[in-house]
Amino acid sequence: MTVPPVDDAPPRLDPRHYEPARVPYAVRRYAGTPDTLAVGRPGKVGLLELAFERIGGRTELTGHYQKSPLQIMRPLYFDPARPDLAVTLLMSTGGGILQADRLRTDIRCGADTAVHLTTQAATKVYRMEYDYATQLVNLAAGPGAYVEYLPEPVIPFVDSRLYQRTVLTVDPGATVLAGETVLAGRLARGERNAYQVFASDLEVRRPDGESVAVDTVRLEPAGAGVTGPAVLGGHDVMSSLYVLSPLAPAARIADTLHEALADRGLLYGVSVLPQDSGAWLRLLDSDTRACAAALRAAWDAVRRLLIGAPAPELRKT
Repeated sequence: MTVPPVDDAPPRLDPRHYEPARVPYAVRRYAGTPDTLAVGRPGKVGLLELAFERIGGRTELTGHYQKSPLQIMRPLYFDPARPDLAVTLLMSTGGGILQADRLRTDIRCGADTAVHLTTQAATKVYRMEYDYATQLVNLAAGPGAYVEYLPEPVIPFVDSRLYQRTVLTVDPGATVLAGETVLAGRLARGERNAYQVFASDLEVRRPDGESVAVDTVRLEPAGAGVTGPAVLGGHDVMSSLYVLSPLAPAARIADTLHEALADRGLLYGVSVLPQDSGAWLRLLDSDTRACAAALRAAWDAVRRLLIGAPAPELRKT
């Protein structure tokens, strides 16, 4: 199965397709020509395009294009509370993200689909001597769709440089849960904030192009620093969860997120998103397991609120 490119879009291997339209200066200033494989060479441009449609009583993968190192296995259906939910693992044939990598993932979830998307493991961003890496994710959810995009954490290694941009195009009648977690480095090895820059943009749009919300993260340890107020505040893990849904009032979604984390002893904040489109939370701590457990608790609580079903167990090992 293949997903044909949009008629007026550039060819898949045209840099205009896989290069971000704008890269923050904090990342762009490292641009250069690697002494190994350069941008655009085989294996340096990873593309993944998925299309889901509701067929009969469940969601089916109806379109699929992949170019290494990005790939998937077939969707699985093991959520006992939602047997129609297509659980799909986003995978990489490489060990992580390397210098000059350009990765792009496009996911289209049609009307009334139910999809859970996650990665098979943490995303490791390796040391870079030349250039930088980018990761683009474009996710569209149609009317009545229920979509969960909950990747494992990003781990930026020493001297790494990454810009990732996530665009969620959400129909007013769709529900999307999207998570993001970044660690300070390889914590088990005592590596903390030794990367050069981690930059992330997340934008929520409506199908007509109207922008609903934008969340911008810029972490540059050697620049403005990341251990003070308004950044990591001395913590090693930062997690976010964005919940967009018409299935419950935004204030009720925010209250549910707050109640799920209230007794966990973590530093966190919850607020309503613009246009009462949903709510989001951000939490900080230095215990990776505690953060993962808290994020799962928030996911489980808001899932029970919106669709009356608990979060399923995801076994990735």
